[in-house]
Amino acid sequence: MKDGFISVACGSPRIHLADCARNAEETFTMMRKAEQAGCKVLVLPELGLTGYTCGDLFYQDTLLRGAEQALATVLEATRNLEIVAAVGLPVQFKNKLYNCAVVIQKGIILGVVPKAHLPNYGEFYEKRQFSPAPKDPFNMVELCGSEVCFGAQILFSCEQLPELTLGFEICEDLWVPNSPSTAMAQAGATIIGNLSASNDLIGKDAYRRQLVTMQSAKLLCGYMYASAGEGESTSDVVFGSHQLIAENGTLLAEKRFEGGLLISEIDVQRLCYERRRTQVMPELEDSDAAVTVPFSLTPERTKLTRYVVPMPFVPEEKEDRDARCREILLIASLGLKQRLEHTAAKTAVVGLSGGLDSTLAVLITGLAMKMCNKPMTDIVAVTMPCFGTTDRTKNNAVILAERLGATLKTVDISATVRSHFRDIGHDMADHSVTFENGQARERTQVLMDVANQTGGLVIGTGDLSELALGWCTYNGDHMSNYAVNVSIPKTLVRHLVAYLARDNQDKDEDLTGVLEDILDTPVSPELLPAVQGNISQKTENLVGPYELHDFFLYYLLRWGFSPGKIYRLAIYAWCEKYDRSVILKWLRTFYSRFFSQQFKRNCLPDGPKVGSVAVSPRGDWRMPSDAKIALWQAELDALE
Repeated sequence: MKDGFISVACGSPRIHLADCARNAEETFTMMRKAEQAGCKVLVLPELGLTGYTCGDLFYQDTLLRGAEQALATVLEATRNLEIVAAVGLPVQFKNKLYNCAVVIQKGIILGVVPKAHLPNYGEFYEKRQFSPAPKDPFNMVELCGSEVCFGAQILFSCEQLPELTLGFEICEDLWVPNSPSTAMAQAGATIIGNLSASNDLIGKDAYRRQLVTMQSAKLLCGYMYASAGEGESTSDVVFGSHQLIAENGTLLAEKRFEGGLLISEIDVQRLCYERRRTQVMPELEDSDAAVTVPFSLTPERTKLTRYVVPMPFVPEEKEDRDARCREILLIASLGLKQRLEHTAAKTAVVGLSGGLDSTLAVLITGLAMKMCNKPMTDIVAVTMPCFGTTDRTKNNAVILAERLGATLKTVDISATVRSHFRDIGHDMADHSVTFENGQARERTQVLMDVANQTGGLVIGTGDLSELALGWCTYNGDHMSNYAVNVSIPKTLVRHLVAYLARDNQDKDEDLTGVLEDILDTPVSPELLPAVQGNISQKTENLVGPYELHDFFLYYLLRWGFSPGKIYRLAIYAWCEKYDRSVILKWLRTFYSRFFSQQFKRNCLPDGPKVGSVAVSPRGDWRMPSDAKIALWQAELDALE
């Protein structure tokens, strides 16, 4: 439960048709296994205490009494279990029969939720035996000697973790246009459980998967789907015990044709944050308000088993990664095309350093020029060697410009910077921030003046990761007329350049070669003198690995996680590469720089947003430059 993670399970025990006592044993055995595994919520199949395919046997009082006695057996056998479980059985109410989810904990019935939508087509004719949920959302029914809540809009809320609120619907309820879970989510449910008995046909599993993941996305909720399997009648259909656990559009776990337990963790804090952030969940009218039943759980640290992607900005599968690269390049180049056309710019001026960021910027500029039907010579590529420039990066910048067909301009800024240092009385031997930033600002001045000379716009090269850390010179590389990389994180910049290198392989071997060498070059601003011709200033040695910073940035901005939660997830995702002390060191650096450097982000130039995480002060991240880090620092200081 710590950090909002709730261990949940879907269960598909073997069904013994009409043998309620055997089904009770299967049920409480599965509940015990789920509890031993640390699960707090368990969803079992539809009508699991009788079997879904009992047909007209549901008319028999013998079966109905057997189902109630089976529930009593389960309650007695699980009275010491804390897990909240939803069990399926038929329930009589006012001379009608209802297909119900009975929610139990510690041997007590918390509530009974009847199925609202009954299928009456194909192989299923539930309306023959059952009635749909009553219109009145709340009633009381006698079951196993107790008066308990009965209605289609009952929620179950955890007293120790208010973000954990459960709602339940049954099979067909999910398939209809206006699912009960929609109103449950509006009323505050963060996890929806579905007790199902859905047969298997060719392609039906894909449809169920789409339904479950899309419902979890629409409702910003966790969704647990447990379907019946082995033991149901196979006279006409087969049940494959399809089990799915999804969270906000992401499928966390899935199992089919196996039965048993499917376990994962749902992050209810993350779901609540997204609802607060988007405000897309309208409130219910008073007449539709749900009844909430409290339950209690012992707070404890949930063991994580769900997969946490180490590089959340970068798809892991090559096909998905290539598709992401194509889309980003299209968005960024379309944005630049619009800006060039709107301003009637004659040229696009790009400072080429021979590094990754400027390489990506000039490649995007080339794509935009093609869209504008402008010649590549309208790209003015400016290389500006100075004290830290190595032959490798300078030569790569020259070759890149030549292979693209850009107009190449070389401006050695060394003499100008020396003159400036004499003017302000700065010692050339003093390699402080003044030494570095003086070069960066001179380069920006050159680019702006060249843009004036050629009637063009300066294209910014800084990326999202640098902006998050403030790793840019104010009014230096921080400034441009249009910043094409502004919302692209460093971990993705590399893949975009690599994608374009592969895409070019059959066209220009020299261009591919220089792109591959740029990919192999250490990330550096090259502002300190080279040592024996080699780069002396490696960015990641100074501010930390960008792959970690991008991880921190994603969970801070996209999901609003606390330092402690980010630290926990980083250890879980990166334990094979970084130890705890290294992760904590760079997490401290990240927060310190993120807070202190907001003033740079508050005056960013325009640039295209390509993903859900961006720092534009106009549409994405509004933070005062004077915000204090004290609260976050206190949490960082408390971490081990």
